[in-house]
Amino acid sequence: MGMNGTDILLLVNTGTPTVPVYEAIGSQRDVTFTENTAEIDVSSKDSRATRVLPGRYSAKISMTALYVPTDAGYQALKDAMLNGTTILVARQIEGVTTETATAVVTDLSPTGPDQEAATVSVELSIDNFWVEVGS
Repeated sequence: MGMNGTDILLLVNTGTPTVPVYEAIGSQRDVTFTENTAEIDVSSKDSRATRVLPGRYSAKISMTALYVPTDAGYQALKDAMLNGTTILVARQIEGVTTETATAVVTDLSPTGPDQEAATVSVELSIDNFWVEVGS
């Protein structure tokens, strides 16, 4: 059975690296967690068929939220972006934190359209792998 997308949230650390405090970025509208494996083409003239091997793993997060500049989660993202530092993030599903990772904020774009809600778009790149909570 499917699940309600409302139950999937991006959390960011608003505490310290040694004592993280994960909070949801306020007013999230959507979040996408993308994981990819690059392919390495090892095809040759021996066969017409493409042959591939798994290459590098990468993961990214895209999120849109209502723009609330005083939100602690937004401020943590902004600080990491401006300071050029990484930020701890977590994936929460149905109220349970399932995975954590270190990320780099690669894009932080507030938008203020006429007669519409102001939003902010966020892009993050995961450094290394997601880590399952409890492992």
